[in-house]
Amino acid sequence: MCINVRPKNDKLDLVSVSETSAATSVATRYGAPKRRWTRRTKVILSAVVAVLTLVFVAWLALGRGEPSVASKDVGFSVRDSTLTEVDFQVVKDPGATAQCAVKALASSFAIVGWDVVTIGPNGTDSGIDQGRTTAQRAAVRTESLAVSGVVDSCWIVPAP
Repeated sequence: MCINVRPKNDKLDLVSVSETSAATSVATRYGAPKRRWTRRTKVILSAVVAVLTLVFVAWLALGRGEPSVASKDVGFSVRDSTLTEVDFQVVKDPGATAQCAVKALASSFAIVGWDVVTIGPNGTDSGIDQGRTTAQRAAVRTESLAVSGVVDSCWIVPAP
């Protein structure tokens, strides 16, 4: 309820009383309420989200079109304070060239040595699994005594 008043000779004079709905009053003060989505809009939006989700899952499942490479640490040998050997296996397409970053770590887990090893294409008669898995040994020069050696990551080198 809103009461309109008009001043008259330093006195307030009651002019009229008008009924206004609370919704109109709120809309006037804060703006009109947002419209709700229609059922059709909800159905279309749900269908678009479902299609995008299926495309993303298929993209993940089929790979991204890139050849993959994996490594597995087998062991390490600390020769002295300047050299650590890291033994690992690489699983990749026999015709692909991969590179692996190998690191030697101190007791504080600080990196004391780092090397990038290139693993070239190999025949199907080398290694195991028809040439997909090959054993590698990397000699990593260190700046101080290492207590472990690991493969940090591997990746496929694109063909020139």
